[in-house]
Amino acid sequence: MTDVAAVAAETDQGLYLGLYRRMLLIRGFEDLVQSLFLKGLVHGTTHLCSGQEATEVGVASVLREGDRVAGTYRGHGHALSLGLEPQKLMDELLGRATGVCGGRAGSMNVVDLEHGLIGCFGIVGGSIAAATGAGFAFRGDGRAAVAFFGDGAVNQAYFYECLNFAKVFSLPVLYVCENNVYGEYTRSEDVTAGTPCSRAQAMEIPAQTIDGNDVWAVRAAAAIALDAARNGEGPAFIEALTYRFVGHSRSDPGKYRPEGELDRWRERDPLKVTRERLVAEGVAEETLSEIERDVEEELQAVQEAAIAAPFPEPDETATEFKA
Repeated sequence: MTDVAAVAAETDQGLYLGLYRRMLLIRGFEDLVQSLFLKGLVHGTTHLCSGQEATEVGVASVLREGDRVAGTYRGHGHALSLGLEPQKLMDELLGRATGVCGGRAGSMNVVDLEHGLIGCFGIVGGSIAAATGAGFAFRGDGRAAVAFFGDGAVNQAYFYECLNFAKVFSLPVLYVCENNVYGEYTRSEDVTAGTPCSRAQAMEIPAQTIDGNDVWAVRAAAAIALDAARNGEGPAFIEALTYRFVGHSRSDPGKYRPEGELDRWRERDPLKVTRERLVAEGVAEETLSEIERDVEEELQAVQEAAIAAPFPEPDETATEFKA
């Protein structure tokens, strides 16, 4: 069994520098998406995950080959945390033929089976059902499925039906609630009785609430939950307390936030938390600055290549599932 305390106390600098880089990549990618949207290059809507990177990267870091993940419409971070190349994802968002789904999935419906992403779902709670189905297929073979979803999804019927089903059949599924305080424009506590964690506990599913902005804490909690699931102990539930630094979608300025709330959460920015701990553990400032410059240069190249990439032909059917 995985020793959670040992995982939380890990000091493998190479590992955590890699996780820091991945979080930086996600944050920079989202900033770039917003910039390109404002220029009219990203069509449809977008839902950014800025501020939630530690939860996504921490969980992904303990997955194994063959595991499957279902993400949400706020899914760019889910895809990138699993290893989807930022170029293929940006090409997809710009509707280019070189995108991971041939330019036809857009922002909310990305699929990348190569890296275990069975889909990002525009339907609230859809990821819960998809991961539960994958878990049903995985019984006894050592693989596990993960569902990412927001706090608003715990009020959907999917939540109760799927968690009940997973518990009854002891499915290897980890349910990760990214509790970012708001369901669209409404505070979760104003429309949700109890807490997400208590709802899973009512079905006798092992559940815990963690600091979703601490990649060490996320990695530790996900490691033990997935270890138990793989060993036939059934589903587990993590409520990761986090915060989105941007509005719900492209058209939301976030004016419903109480004064000072965003500033308080920025003090727990997962990038800041990770950087400060790495420095405290002896990583040189120049090492971190070099990583930051490298990510910036990579994303600049991604932007240029995506804009130059071709659009698909109208009669072309190239997708992830082309025979």
